[in-house]
Amino acid sequence: QEQLVESGGGLVQPGGSLRLSCVASGSFFRFAPMGWYRQAPGQERDLVARIASDDTTDFADGVKGRFTISRDKAKNTVYLQMDSLKPEDTAAYYCNTLPPLRQFWGQGTQVTVSS
Repeated sequence: QEQLVESGGGLVQPGGSLRLSCVASGSFFRFAPMGWYRQAPGQERDLVARIASDDTTDFADGVKGRFTISRDKAKNTVYLQMDSLKPEDTAAYYCNTLPPLRQFWGQGTQVTVSS
């Protein structure tokens, strides 16, 4: 069964770092364009980072220079390295294809940035 499972979230102080992981089951995702999305309470789910099939990357303006997206095709895993975290980065983080497919939304992983 093809699915995506996110992990790595937690509580971190402003300025801290976290590394999120998205483990994919099934070969569908191995070369698919992938994205990390986030949703804060009361807000829409937004794309924050993307990685293309050729591993080129792009980021939302608010996270450029602080977040890095990468993938390990052998492990079928996509990562989101988040540095210099800010309170406004607090949200549930999800991975999905690009564009996202409804059937692949997982439980997400919560990131809370607070002192």
